[in-house]
Amino acid sequence: MTTFGLFYGIITRIDDFRTGTGEATGCYKLMTVQNREGSIVNFVITPNTYFVDHTMVAVGDMVVGFYDANAPVPLIYPPQYRAIVMSKLVLGQNVKVDYFNEQLVSSDGTLKLNIAPVTQIILENNQAFTANLANRNLIVVYGPTTRSIPAQTTPYKIIVLCPKV
Repeated sequence: MTTFGLFYGIITRIDDFRTGTGEATGCYKLMTVQNREGSIVNFVITPNTYFVDHTMVAVGDMVVGFYDANAPVPLIYPPQYRAIVMSKLVLGQNVKVDYFNEQLVSSDGTLKLNIAPVTQIILENNQAFTANLANRNLIVVYGPTTRSIPAQTTPYKIIVLCPKV
């Protein structure tokens, strides 16, 4: 089970990120994101980073980046995380990346999913996912929630993060 960290902010810079191998030139990006308090994070964007709705982002866009909070990171400033999921912020749309248990409650206990027939459930490659959603890492795109604890929502879309083999 991956523990996901997140960081919201405005993209202030996007540069090529050198990996040491010439054939990967241009395939990796370093995205600098700054939040309202002035804190800065650099996200390493790899070919495996999933962008919600496959949206192109640019300097000036508001985004949220999700990363493995338990992965080792270099001890530098600003902090540098390998982005697992990036999402451009859209009014009226929320995104949560987390592990959801047997009852489809997030690992932090803040969100419970109520699946409807109209909920789109797909893999990262946009193909239909037909197995059980329980006990998996999920990207959940949703709108309004209840004011209960945990908050409940009927997601618009769920993207299943399958383990990389």
